[in-house]
Amino acid sequence: MRSPIDDEIRQIFDQCSGIVEGEVATYIPELAAADPTAHGLCVMSVEGHSYAYGAVDVPFTVQSISKVFAYALALETHGFETVDELIDVEPSGEAFNELSLDARTHRPRNPMINAGAITASSLLPGDGPEQQVTALLDYLAGFVDHPLTVDDRVYASEASTGHRNRAIAYLLRSVDVLRTDPMAAVDVYFRQCSVQVTARDLALMAATLANGGVQPTTGKLLVSRAVLRRVLSVMAGCGMYDGAGHWLTEVGLPAKSGVSGGILAVLPSQFGVASFAPPLNEHGNSVRGVAAFRSLSEHYGSHLFEPRLGRLHTVRHRTTDVDDPGTVRYALQGDLDVAGTESVLWQLTSEPPSTRRVVVDLGATDRVSAHAGELLAEMSRRYLVDGRTLEVVDPQELLTGIPDVTRLT
Repeated sequence: MRSPIDDEIRQIFDQCSGIVEGEVATYIPELAAADPTAHGLCVMSVEGHSYAYGAVDVPFTVQSISKVFAYALALETHGFETVDELIDVEPSGEAFNELSLDARTHRPRNPMINAGAITASSLLPGDGPEQQVTALLDYLAGFVDHPLTVDDRVYASEASTGHRNRAIAYLLRSVDVLRTDPMAAVDVYFRQCSVQVTARDLALMAATLANGGVQPTTGKLLVSRAVLRRVLSVMAGCGMYDGAGHWLTEVGLPAKSGVSGGILAVLPSQFGVASFAPPLNEHGNSVRGVAAFRSLSEHYGSHLFEPRLGRLHTVRHRTTDVDDPGTVRYALQGDLDVAGTESVLWQLTSEPPSTRRVVVDLGATDRVSAHAGELLAEMSRRYLVDGRTLEVVDPQELLTGIPDVTRLT
């Protein structure tokens, strides 16, 4: 049995798959060979529940999404004072590869444009490019729980055409922002952009950021609280290049895009989301990806500045009826929003066939969002189709106006 959330996200994926606008990146020759019809979307809850559709296991290079994690690792290695001395956190309003520095401080305006990213790459731990790339690969492997590698063909393609990035590196060296060999820093940057990932990998990486820096499936802390707050803040203001303002107002999630067609976004404490679709808009962001995230944000009210319900473990306890082992009771608590409901639905869909009746008790629940109520109603309908029943104890009448919910007095 599928959760109704599965169907909702699948519908958004299907709608966006029909979008044909945009052009595949060609300034890196190897990226020009990407399949323009490829499209994958993966949503990962902070509990590790995955909702995946389309080309979520097709490998592609991470490109500029790597900037998020290189910046995080630089901060974890050197601390805020050292990194802030070299890289600012202000939106630039410029293209990602613009040759510009702040006129007063000479610093790159943020770590999400190439000037800031090359500087962050120079700060990765290790003695020389090989050790620095290995350190970053090891760090990224912790997010996805398996080894990652550099795509040598894409790296060679980037290295053969990346003269503008070399010019940026020498500009940084000329003002003493870059304090290592410019060519070594650029080489690290080219390699980090050429790391192969999938949309499923990116969703796990995003879910880790959403989960307070703790990887959902391994439980390992990968990003400290202070660094996570900084990284998410910079992503919100700078992650989508010169389209960041439109993204923040329309989608409202910390995010980072890459010119290979990937986008990673974070709804803190709830979900990580990733998409893959190579055709890009004028800002270098995936057209289908942007559309999918806009739809998800609108549908679930996920904008960061949307009034938010409180968060705590929604299921207070689950018990089996002593007199009737086929009856299971769930006692819920707190505010029931989409993420809390997802956790409940995941458990309901996992009930074995021997569970013929489920009673959901809302007695300790403070509030139920309208969409959460509709999801419970849909789950109730699906239980009936399956020959089982789902009943709700609703003493506070929190589901008033929601049809198809069987209520117990």
